[in-house]
Amino acid sequence: MKMRLIMTMLIFGSIGVFVKKIELSSSEIAFLRGVIGSIFLLLASFIVKHKPSFKALKKNAILLLLSGAAIGFNWIFLFEAYRYTTISNATISYYFAPIFVMMLAPWILKEKLTSVKVVCIILAMVGLFLIVNPGAGDSSGSVQHVKGIFYGLIAAAFYASVVLMNKFIKNLSGFETTLVQLIAAVLVLLPYVWWQGQLHFTGLDSTSFLFILVIGVVHTGLAYFLYFTSIKELKGQTIAVLSYIDPISAVIIAAIFLSEGMSLIQMIGGVLVLGATFLSEKLELKIAKKDQAPTTSP
Repeated sequence: MKMRLIMTMLIFGSIGVFVKKIELSSSEIAFLRGVIGSIFLLLASFIVKHKPSFKALKKNAILLLLSGAAIGFNWIFLFEAYRYTTISNATISYYFAPIFVMMLAPWILKEKLTSVKVVCIILAMVGLFLIVNPGAGDSSGSVQHVKGIFYGLIAAAFYASVVLMNKFIKNLSGFETTLVQLIAAVLVLLPYVWWQGQLHFTGLDSTSFLFILVIGVVHTGLAYFLYFTSIKELKGQTIAVLSYIDPISAVIIAAIFLSEGMSLIQMIGGVLVLGATFLSEKLELKIAKKDQAPTTSP
């Protein structure tokens, strides 16, 4: 199961390289990704004879629709981040999502904001400042990178909203929730893409078609299926540690195939952001484990 999760993280880590090679807008890529991924997961659910609870789906319908829409726009802004900055910068700024969850949790989930969480937030902020590194490079290039990192942060905010909404979704498995959210993302993105006048997909040549097929089948359908079938057998701590193969592999793959690099200052910033998110996730697992522990009578 560990190898299955590692493979999933490597697949996620390579998506940026494929997105950069597709001659379509970010909204078109997100829409097609949702369509292909949904079809793949629907077929997978039929093959494994998985029957979702329609009563639970109806009960969680509003949250599923809202979170599905958030996933769709999360993809759009992440793909925009890839276009304006390096995959490394986009990926690390995207990994700010757990920090956003930590910042919003006291208000939405009524969780206590501890001193350790405050330290994590500060470390992530410092790391982000080092990654943006406004004094580096030419002014026009810096503006583009800042714009890309900003898009990455918006994508992270949408993903954080999905994480928070998922905490209120009851009686559905992770696979069921993701499948319905992907379908909801398609339903929301369809009118948006149509409104943008991009429903004709004029940039869809043979190369873009092949890459969008890979993103839909491999990076969405297959990756999500592997992820949810592997995490059932693994401990939360193992999942948290192995999930960092995603950003690390994204940086390495971008360096190999796109010759992208990071300055020493940006690397330090990346370590601070990823370190802060790792510490926050470890703390979250510790709290969850403590809550699940059996209580004794006084």
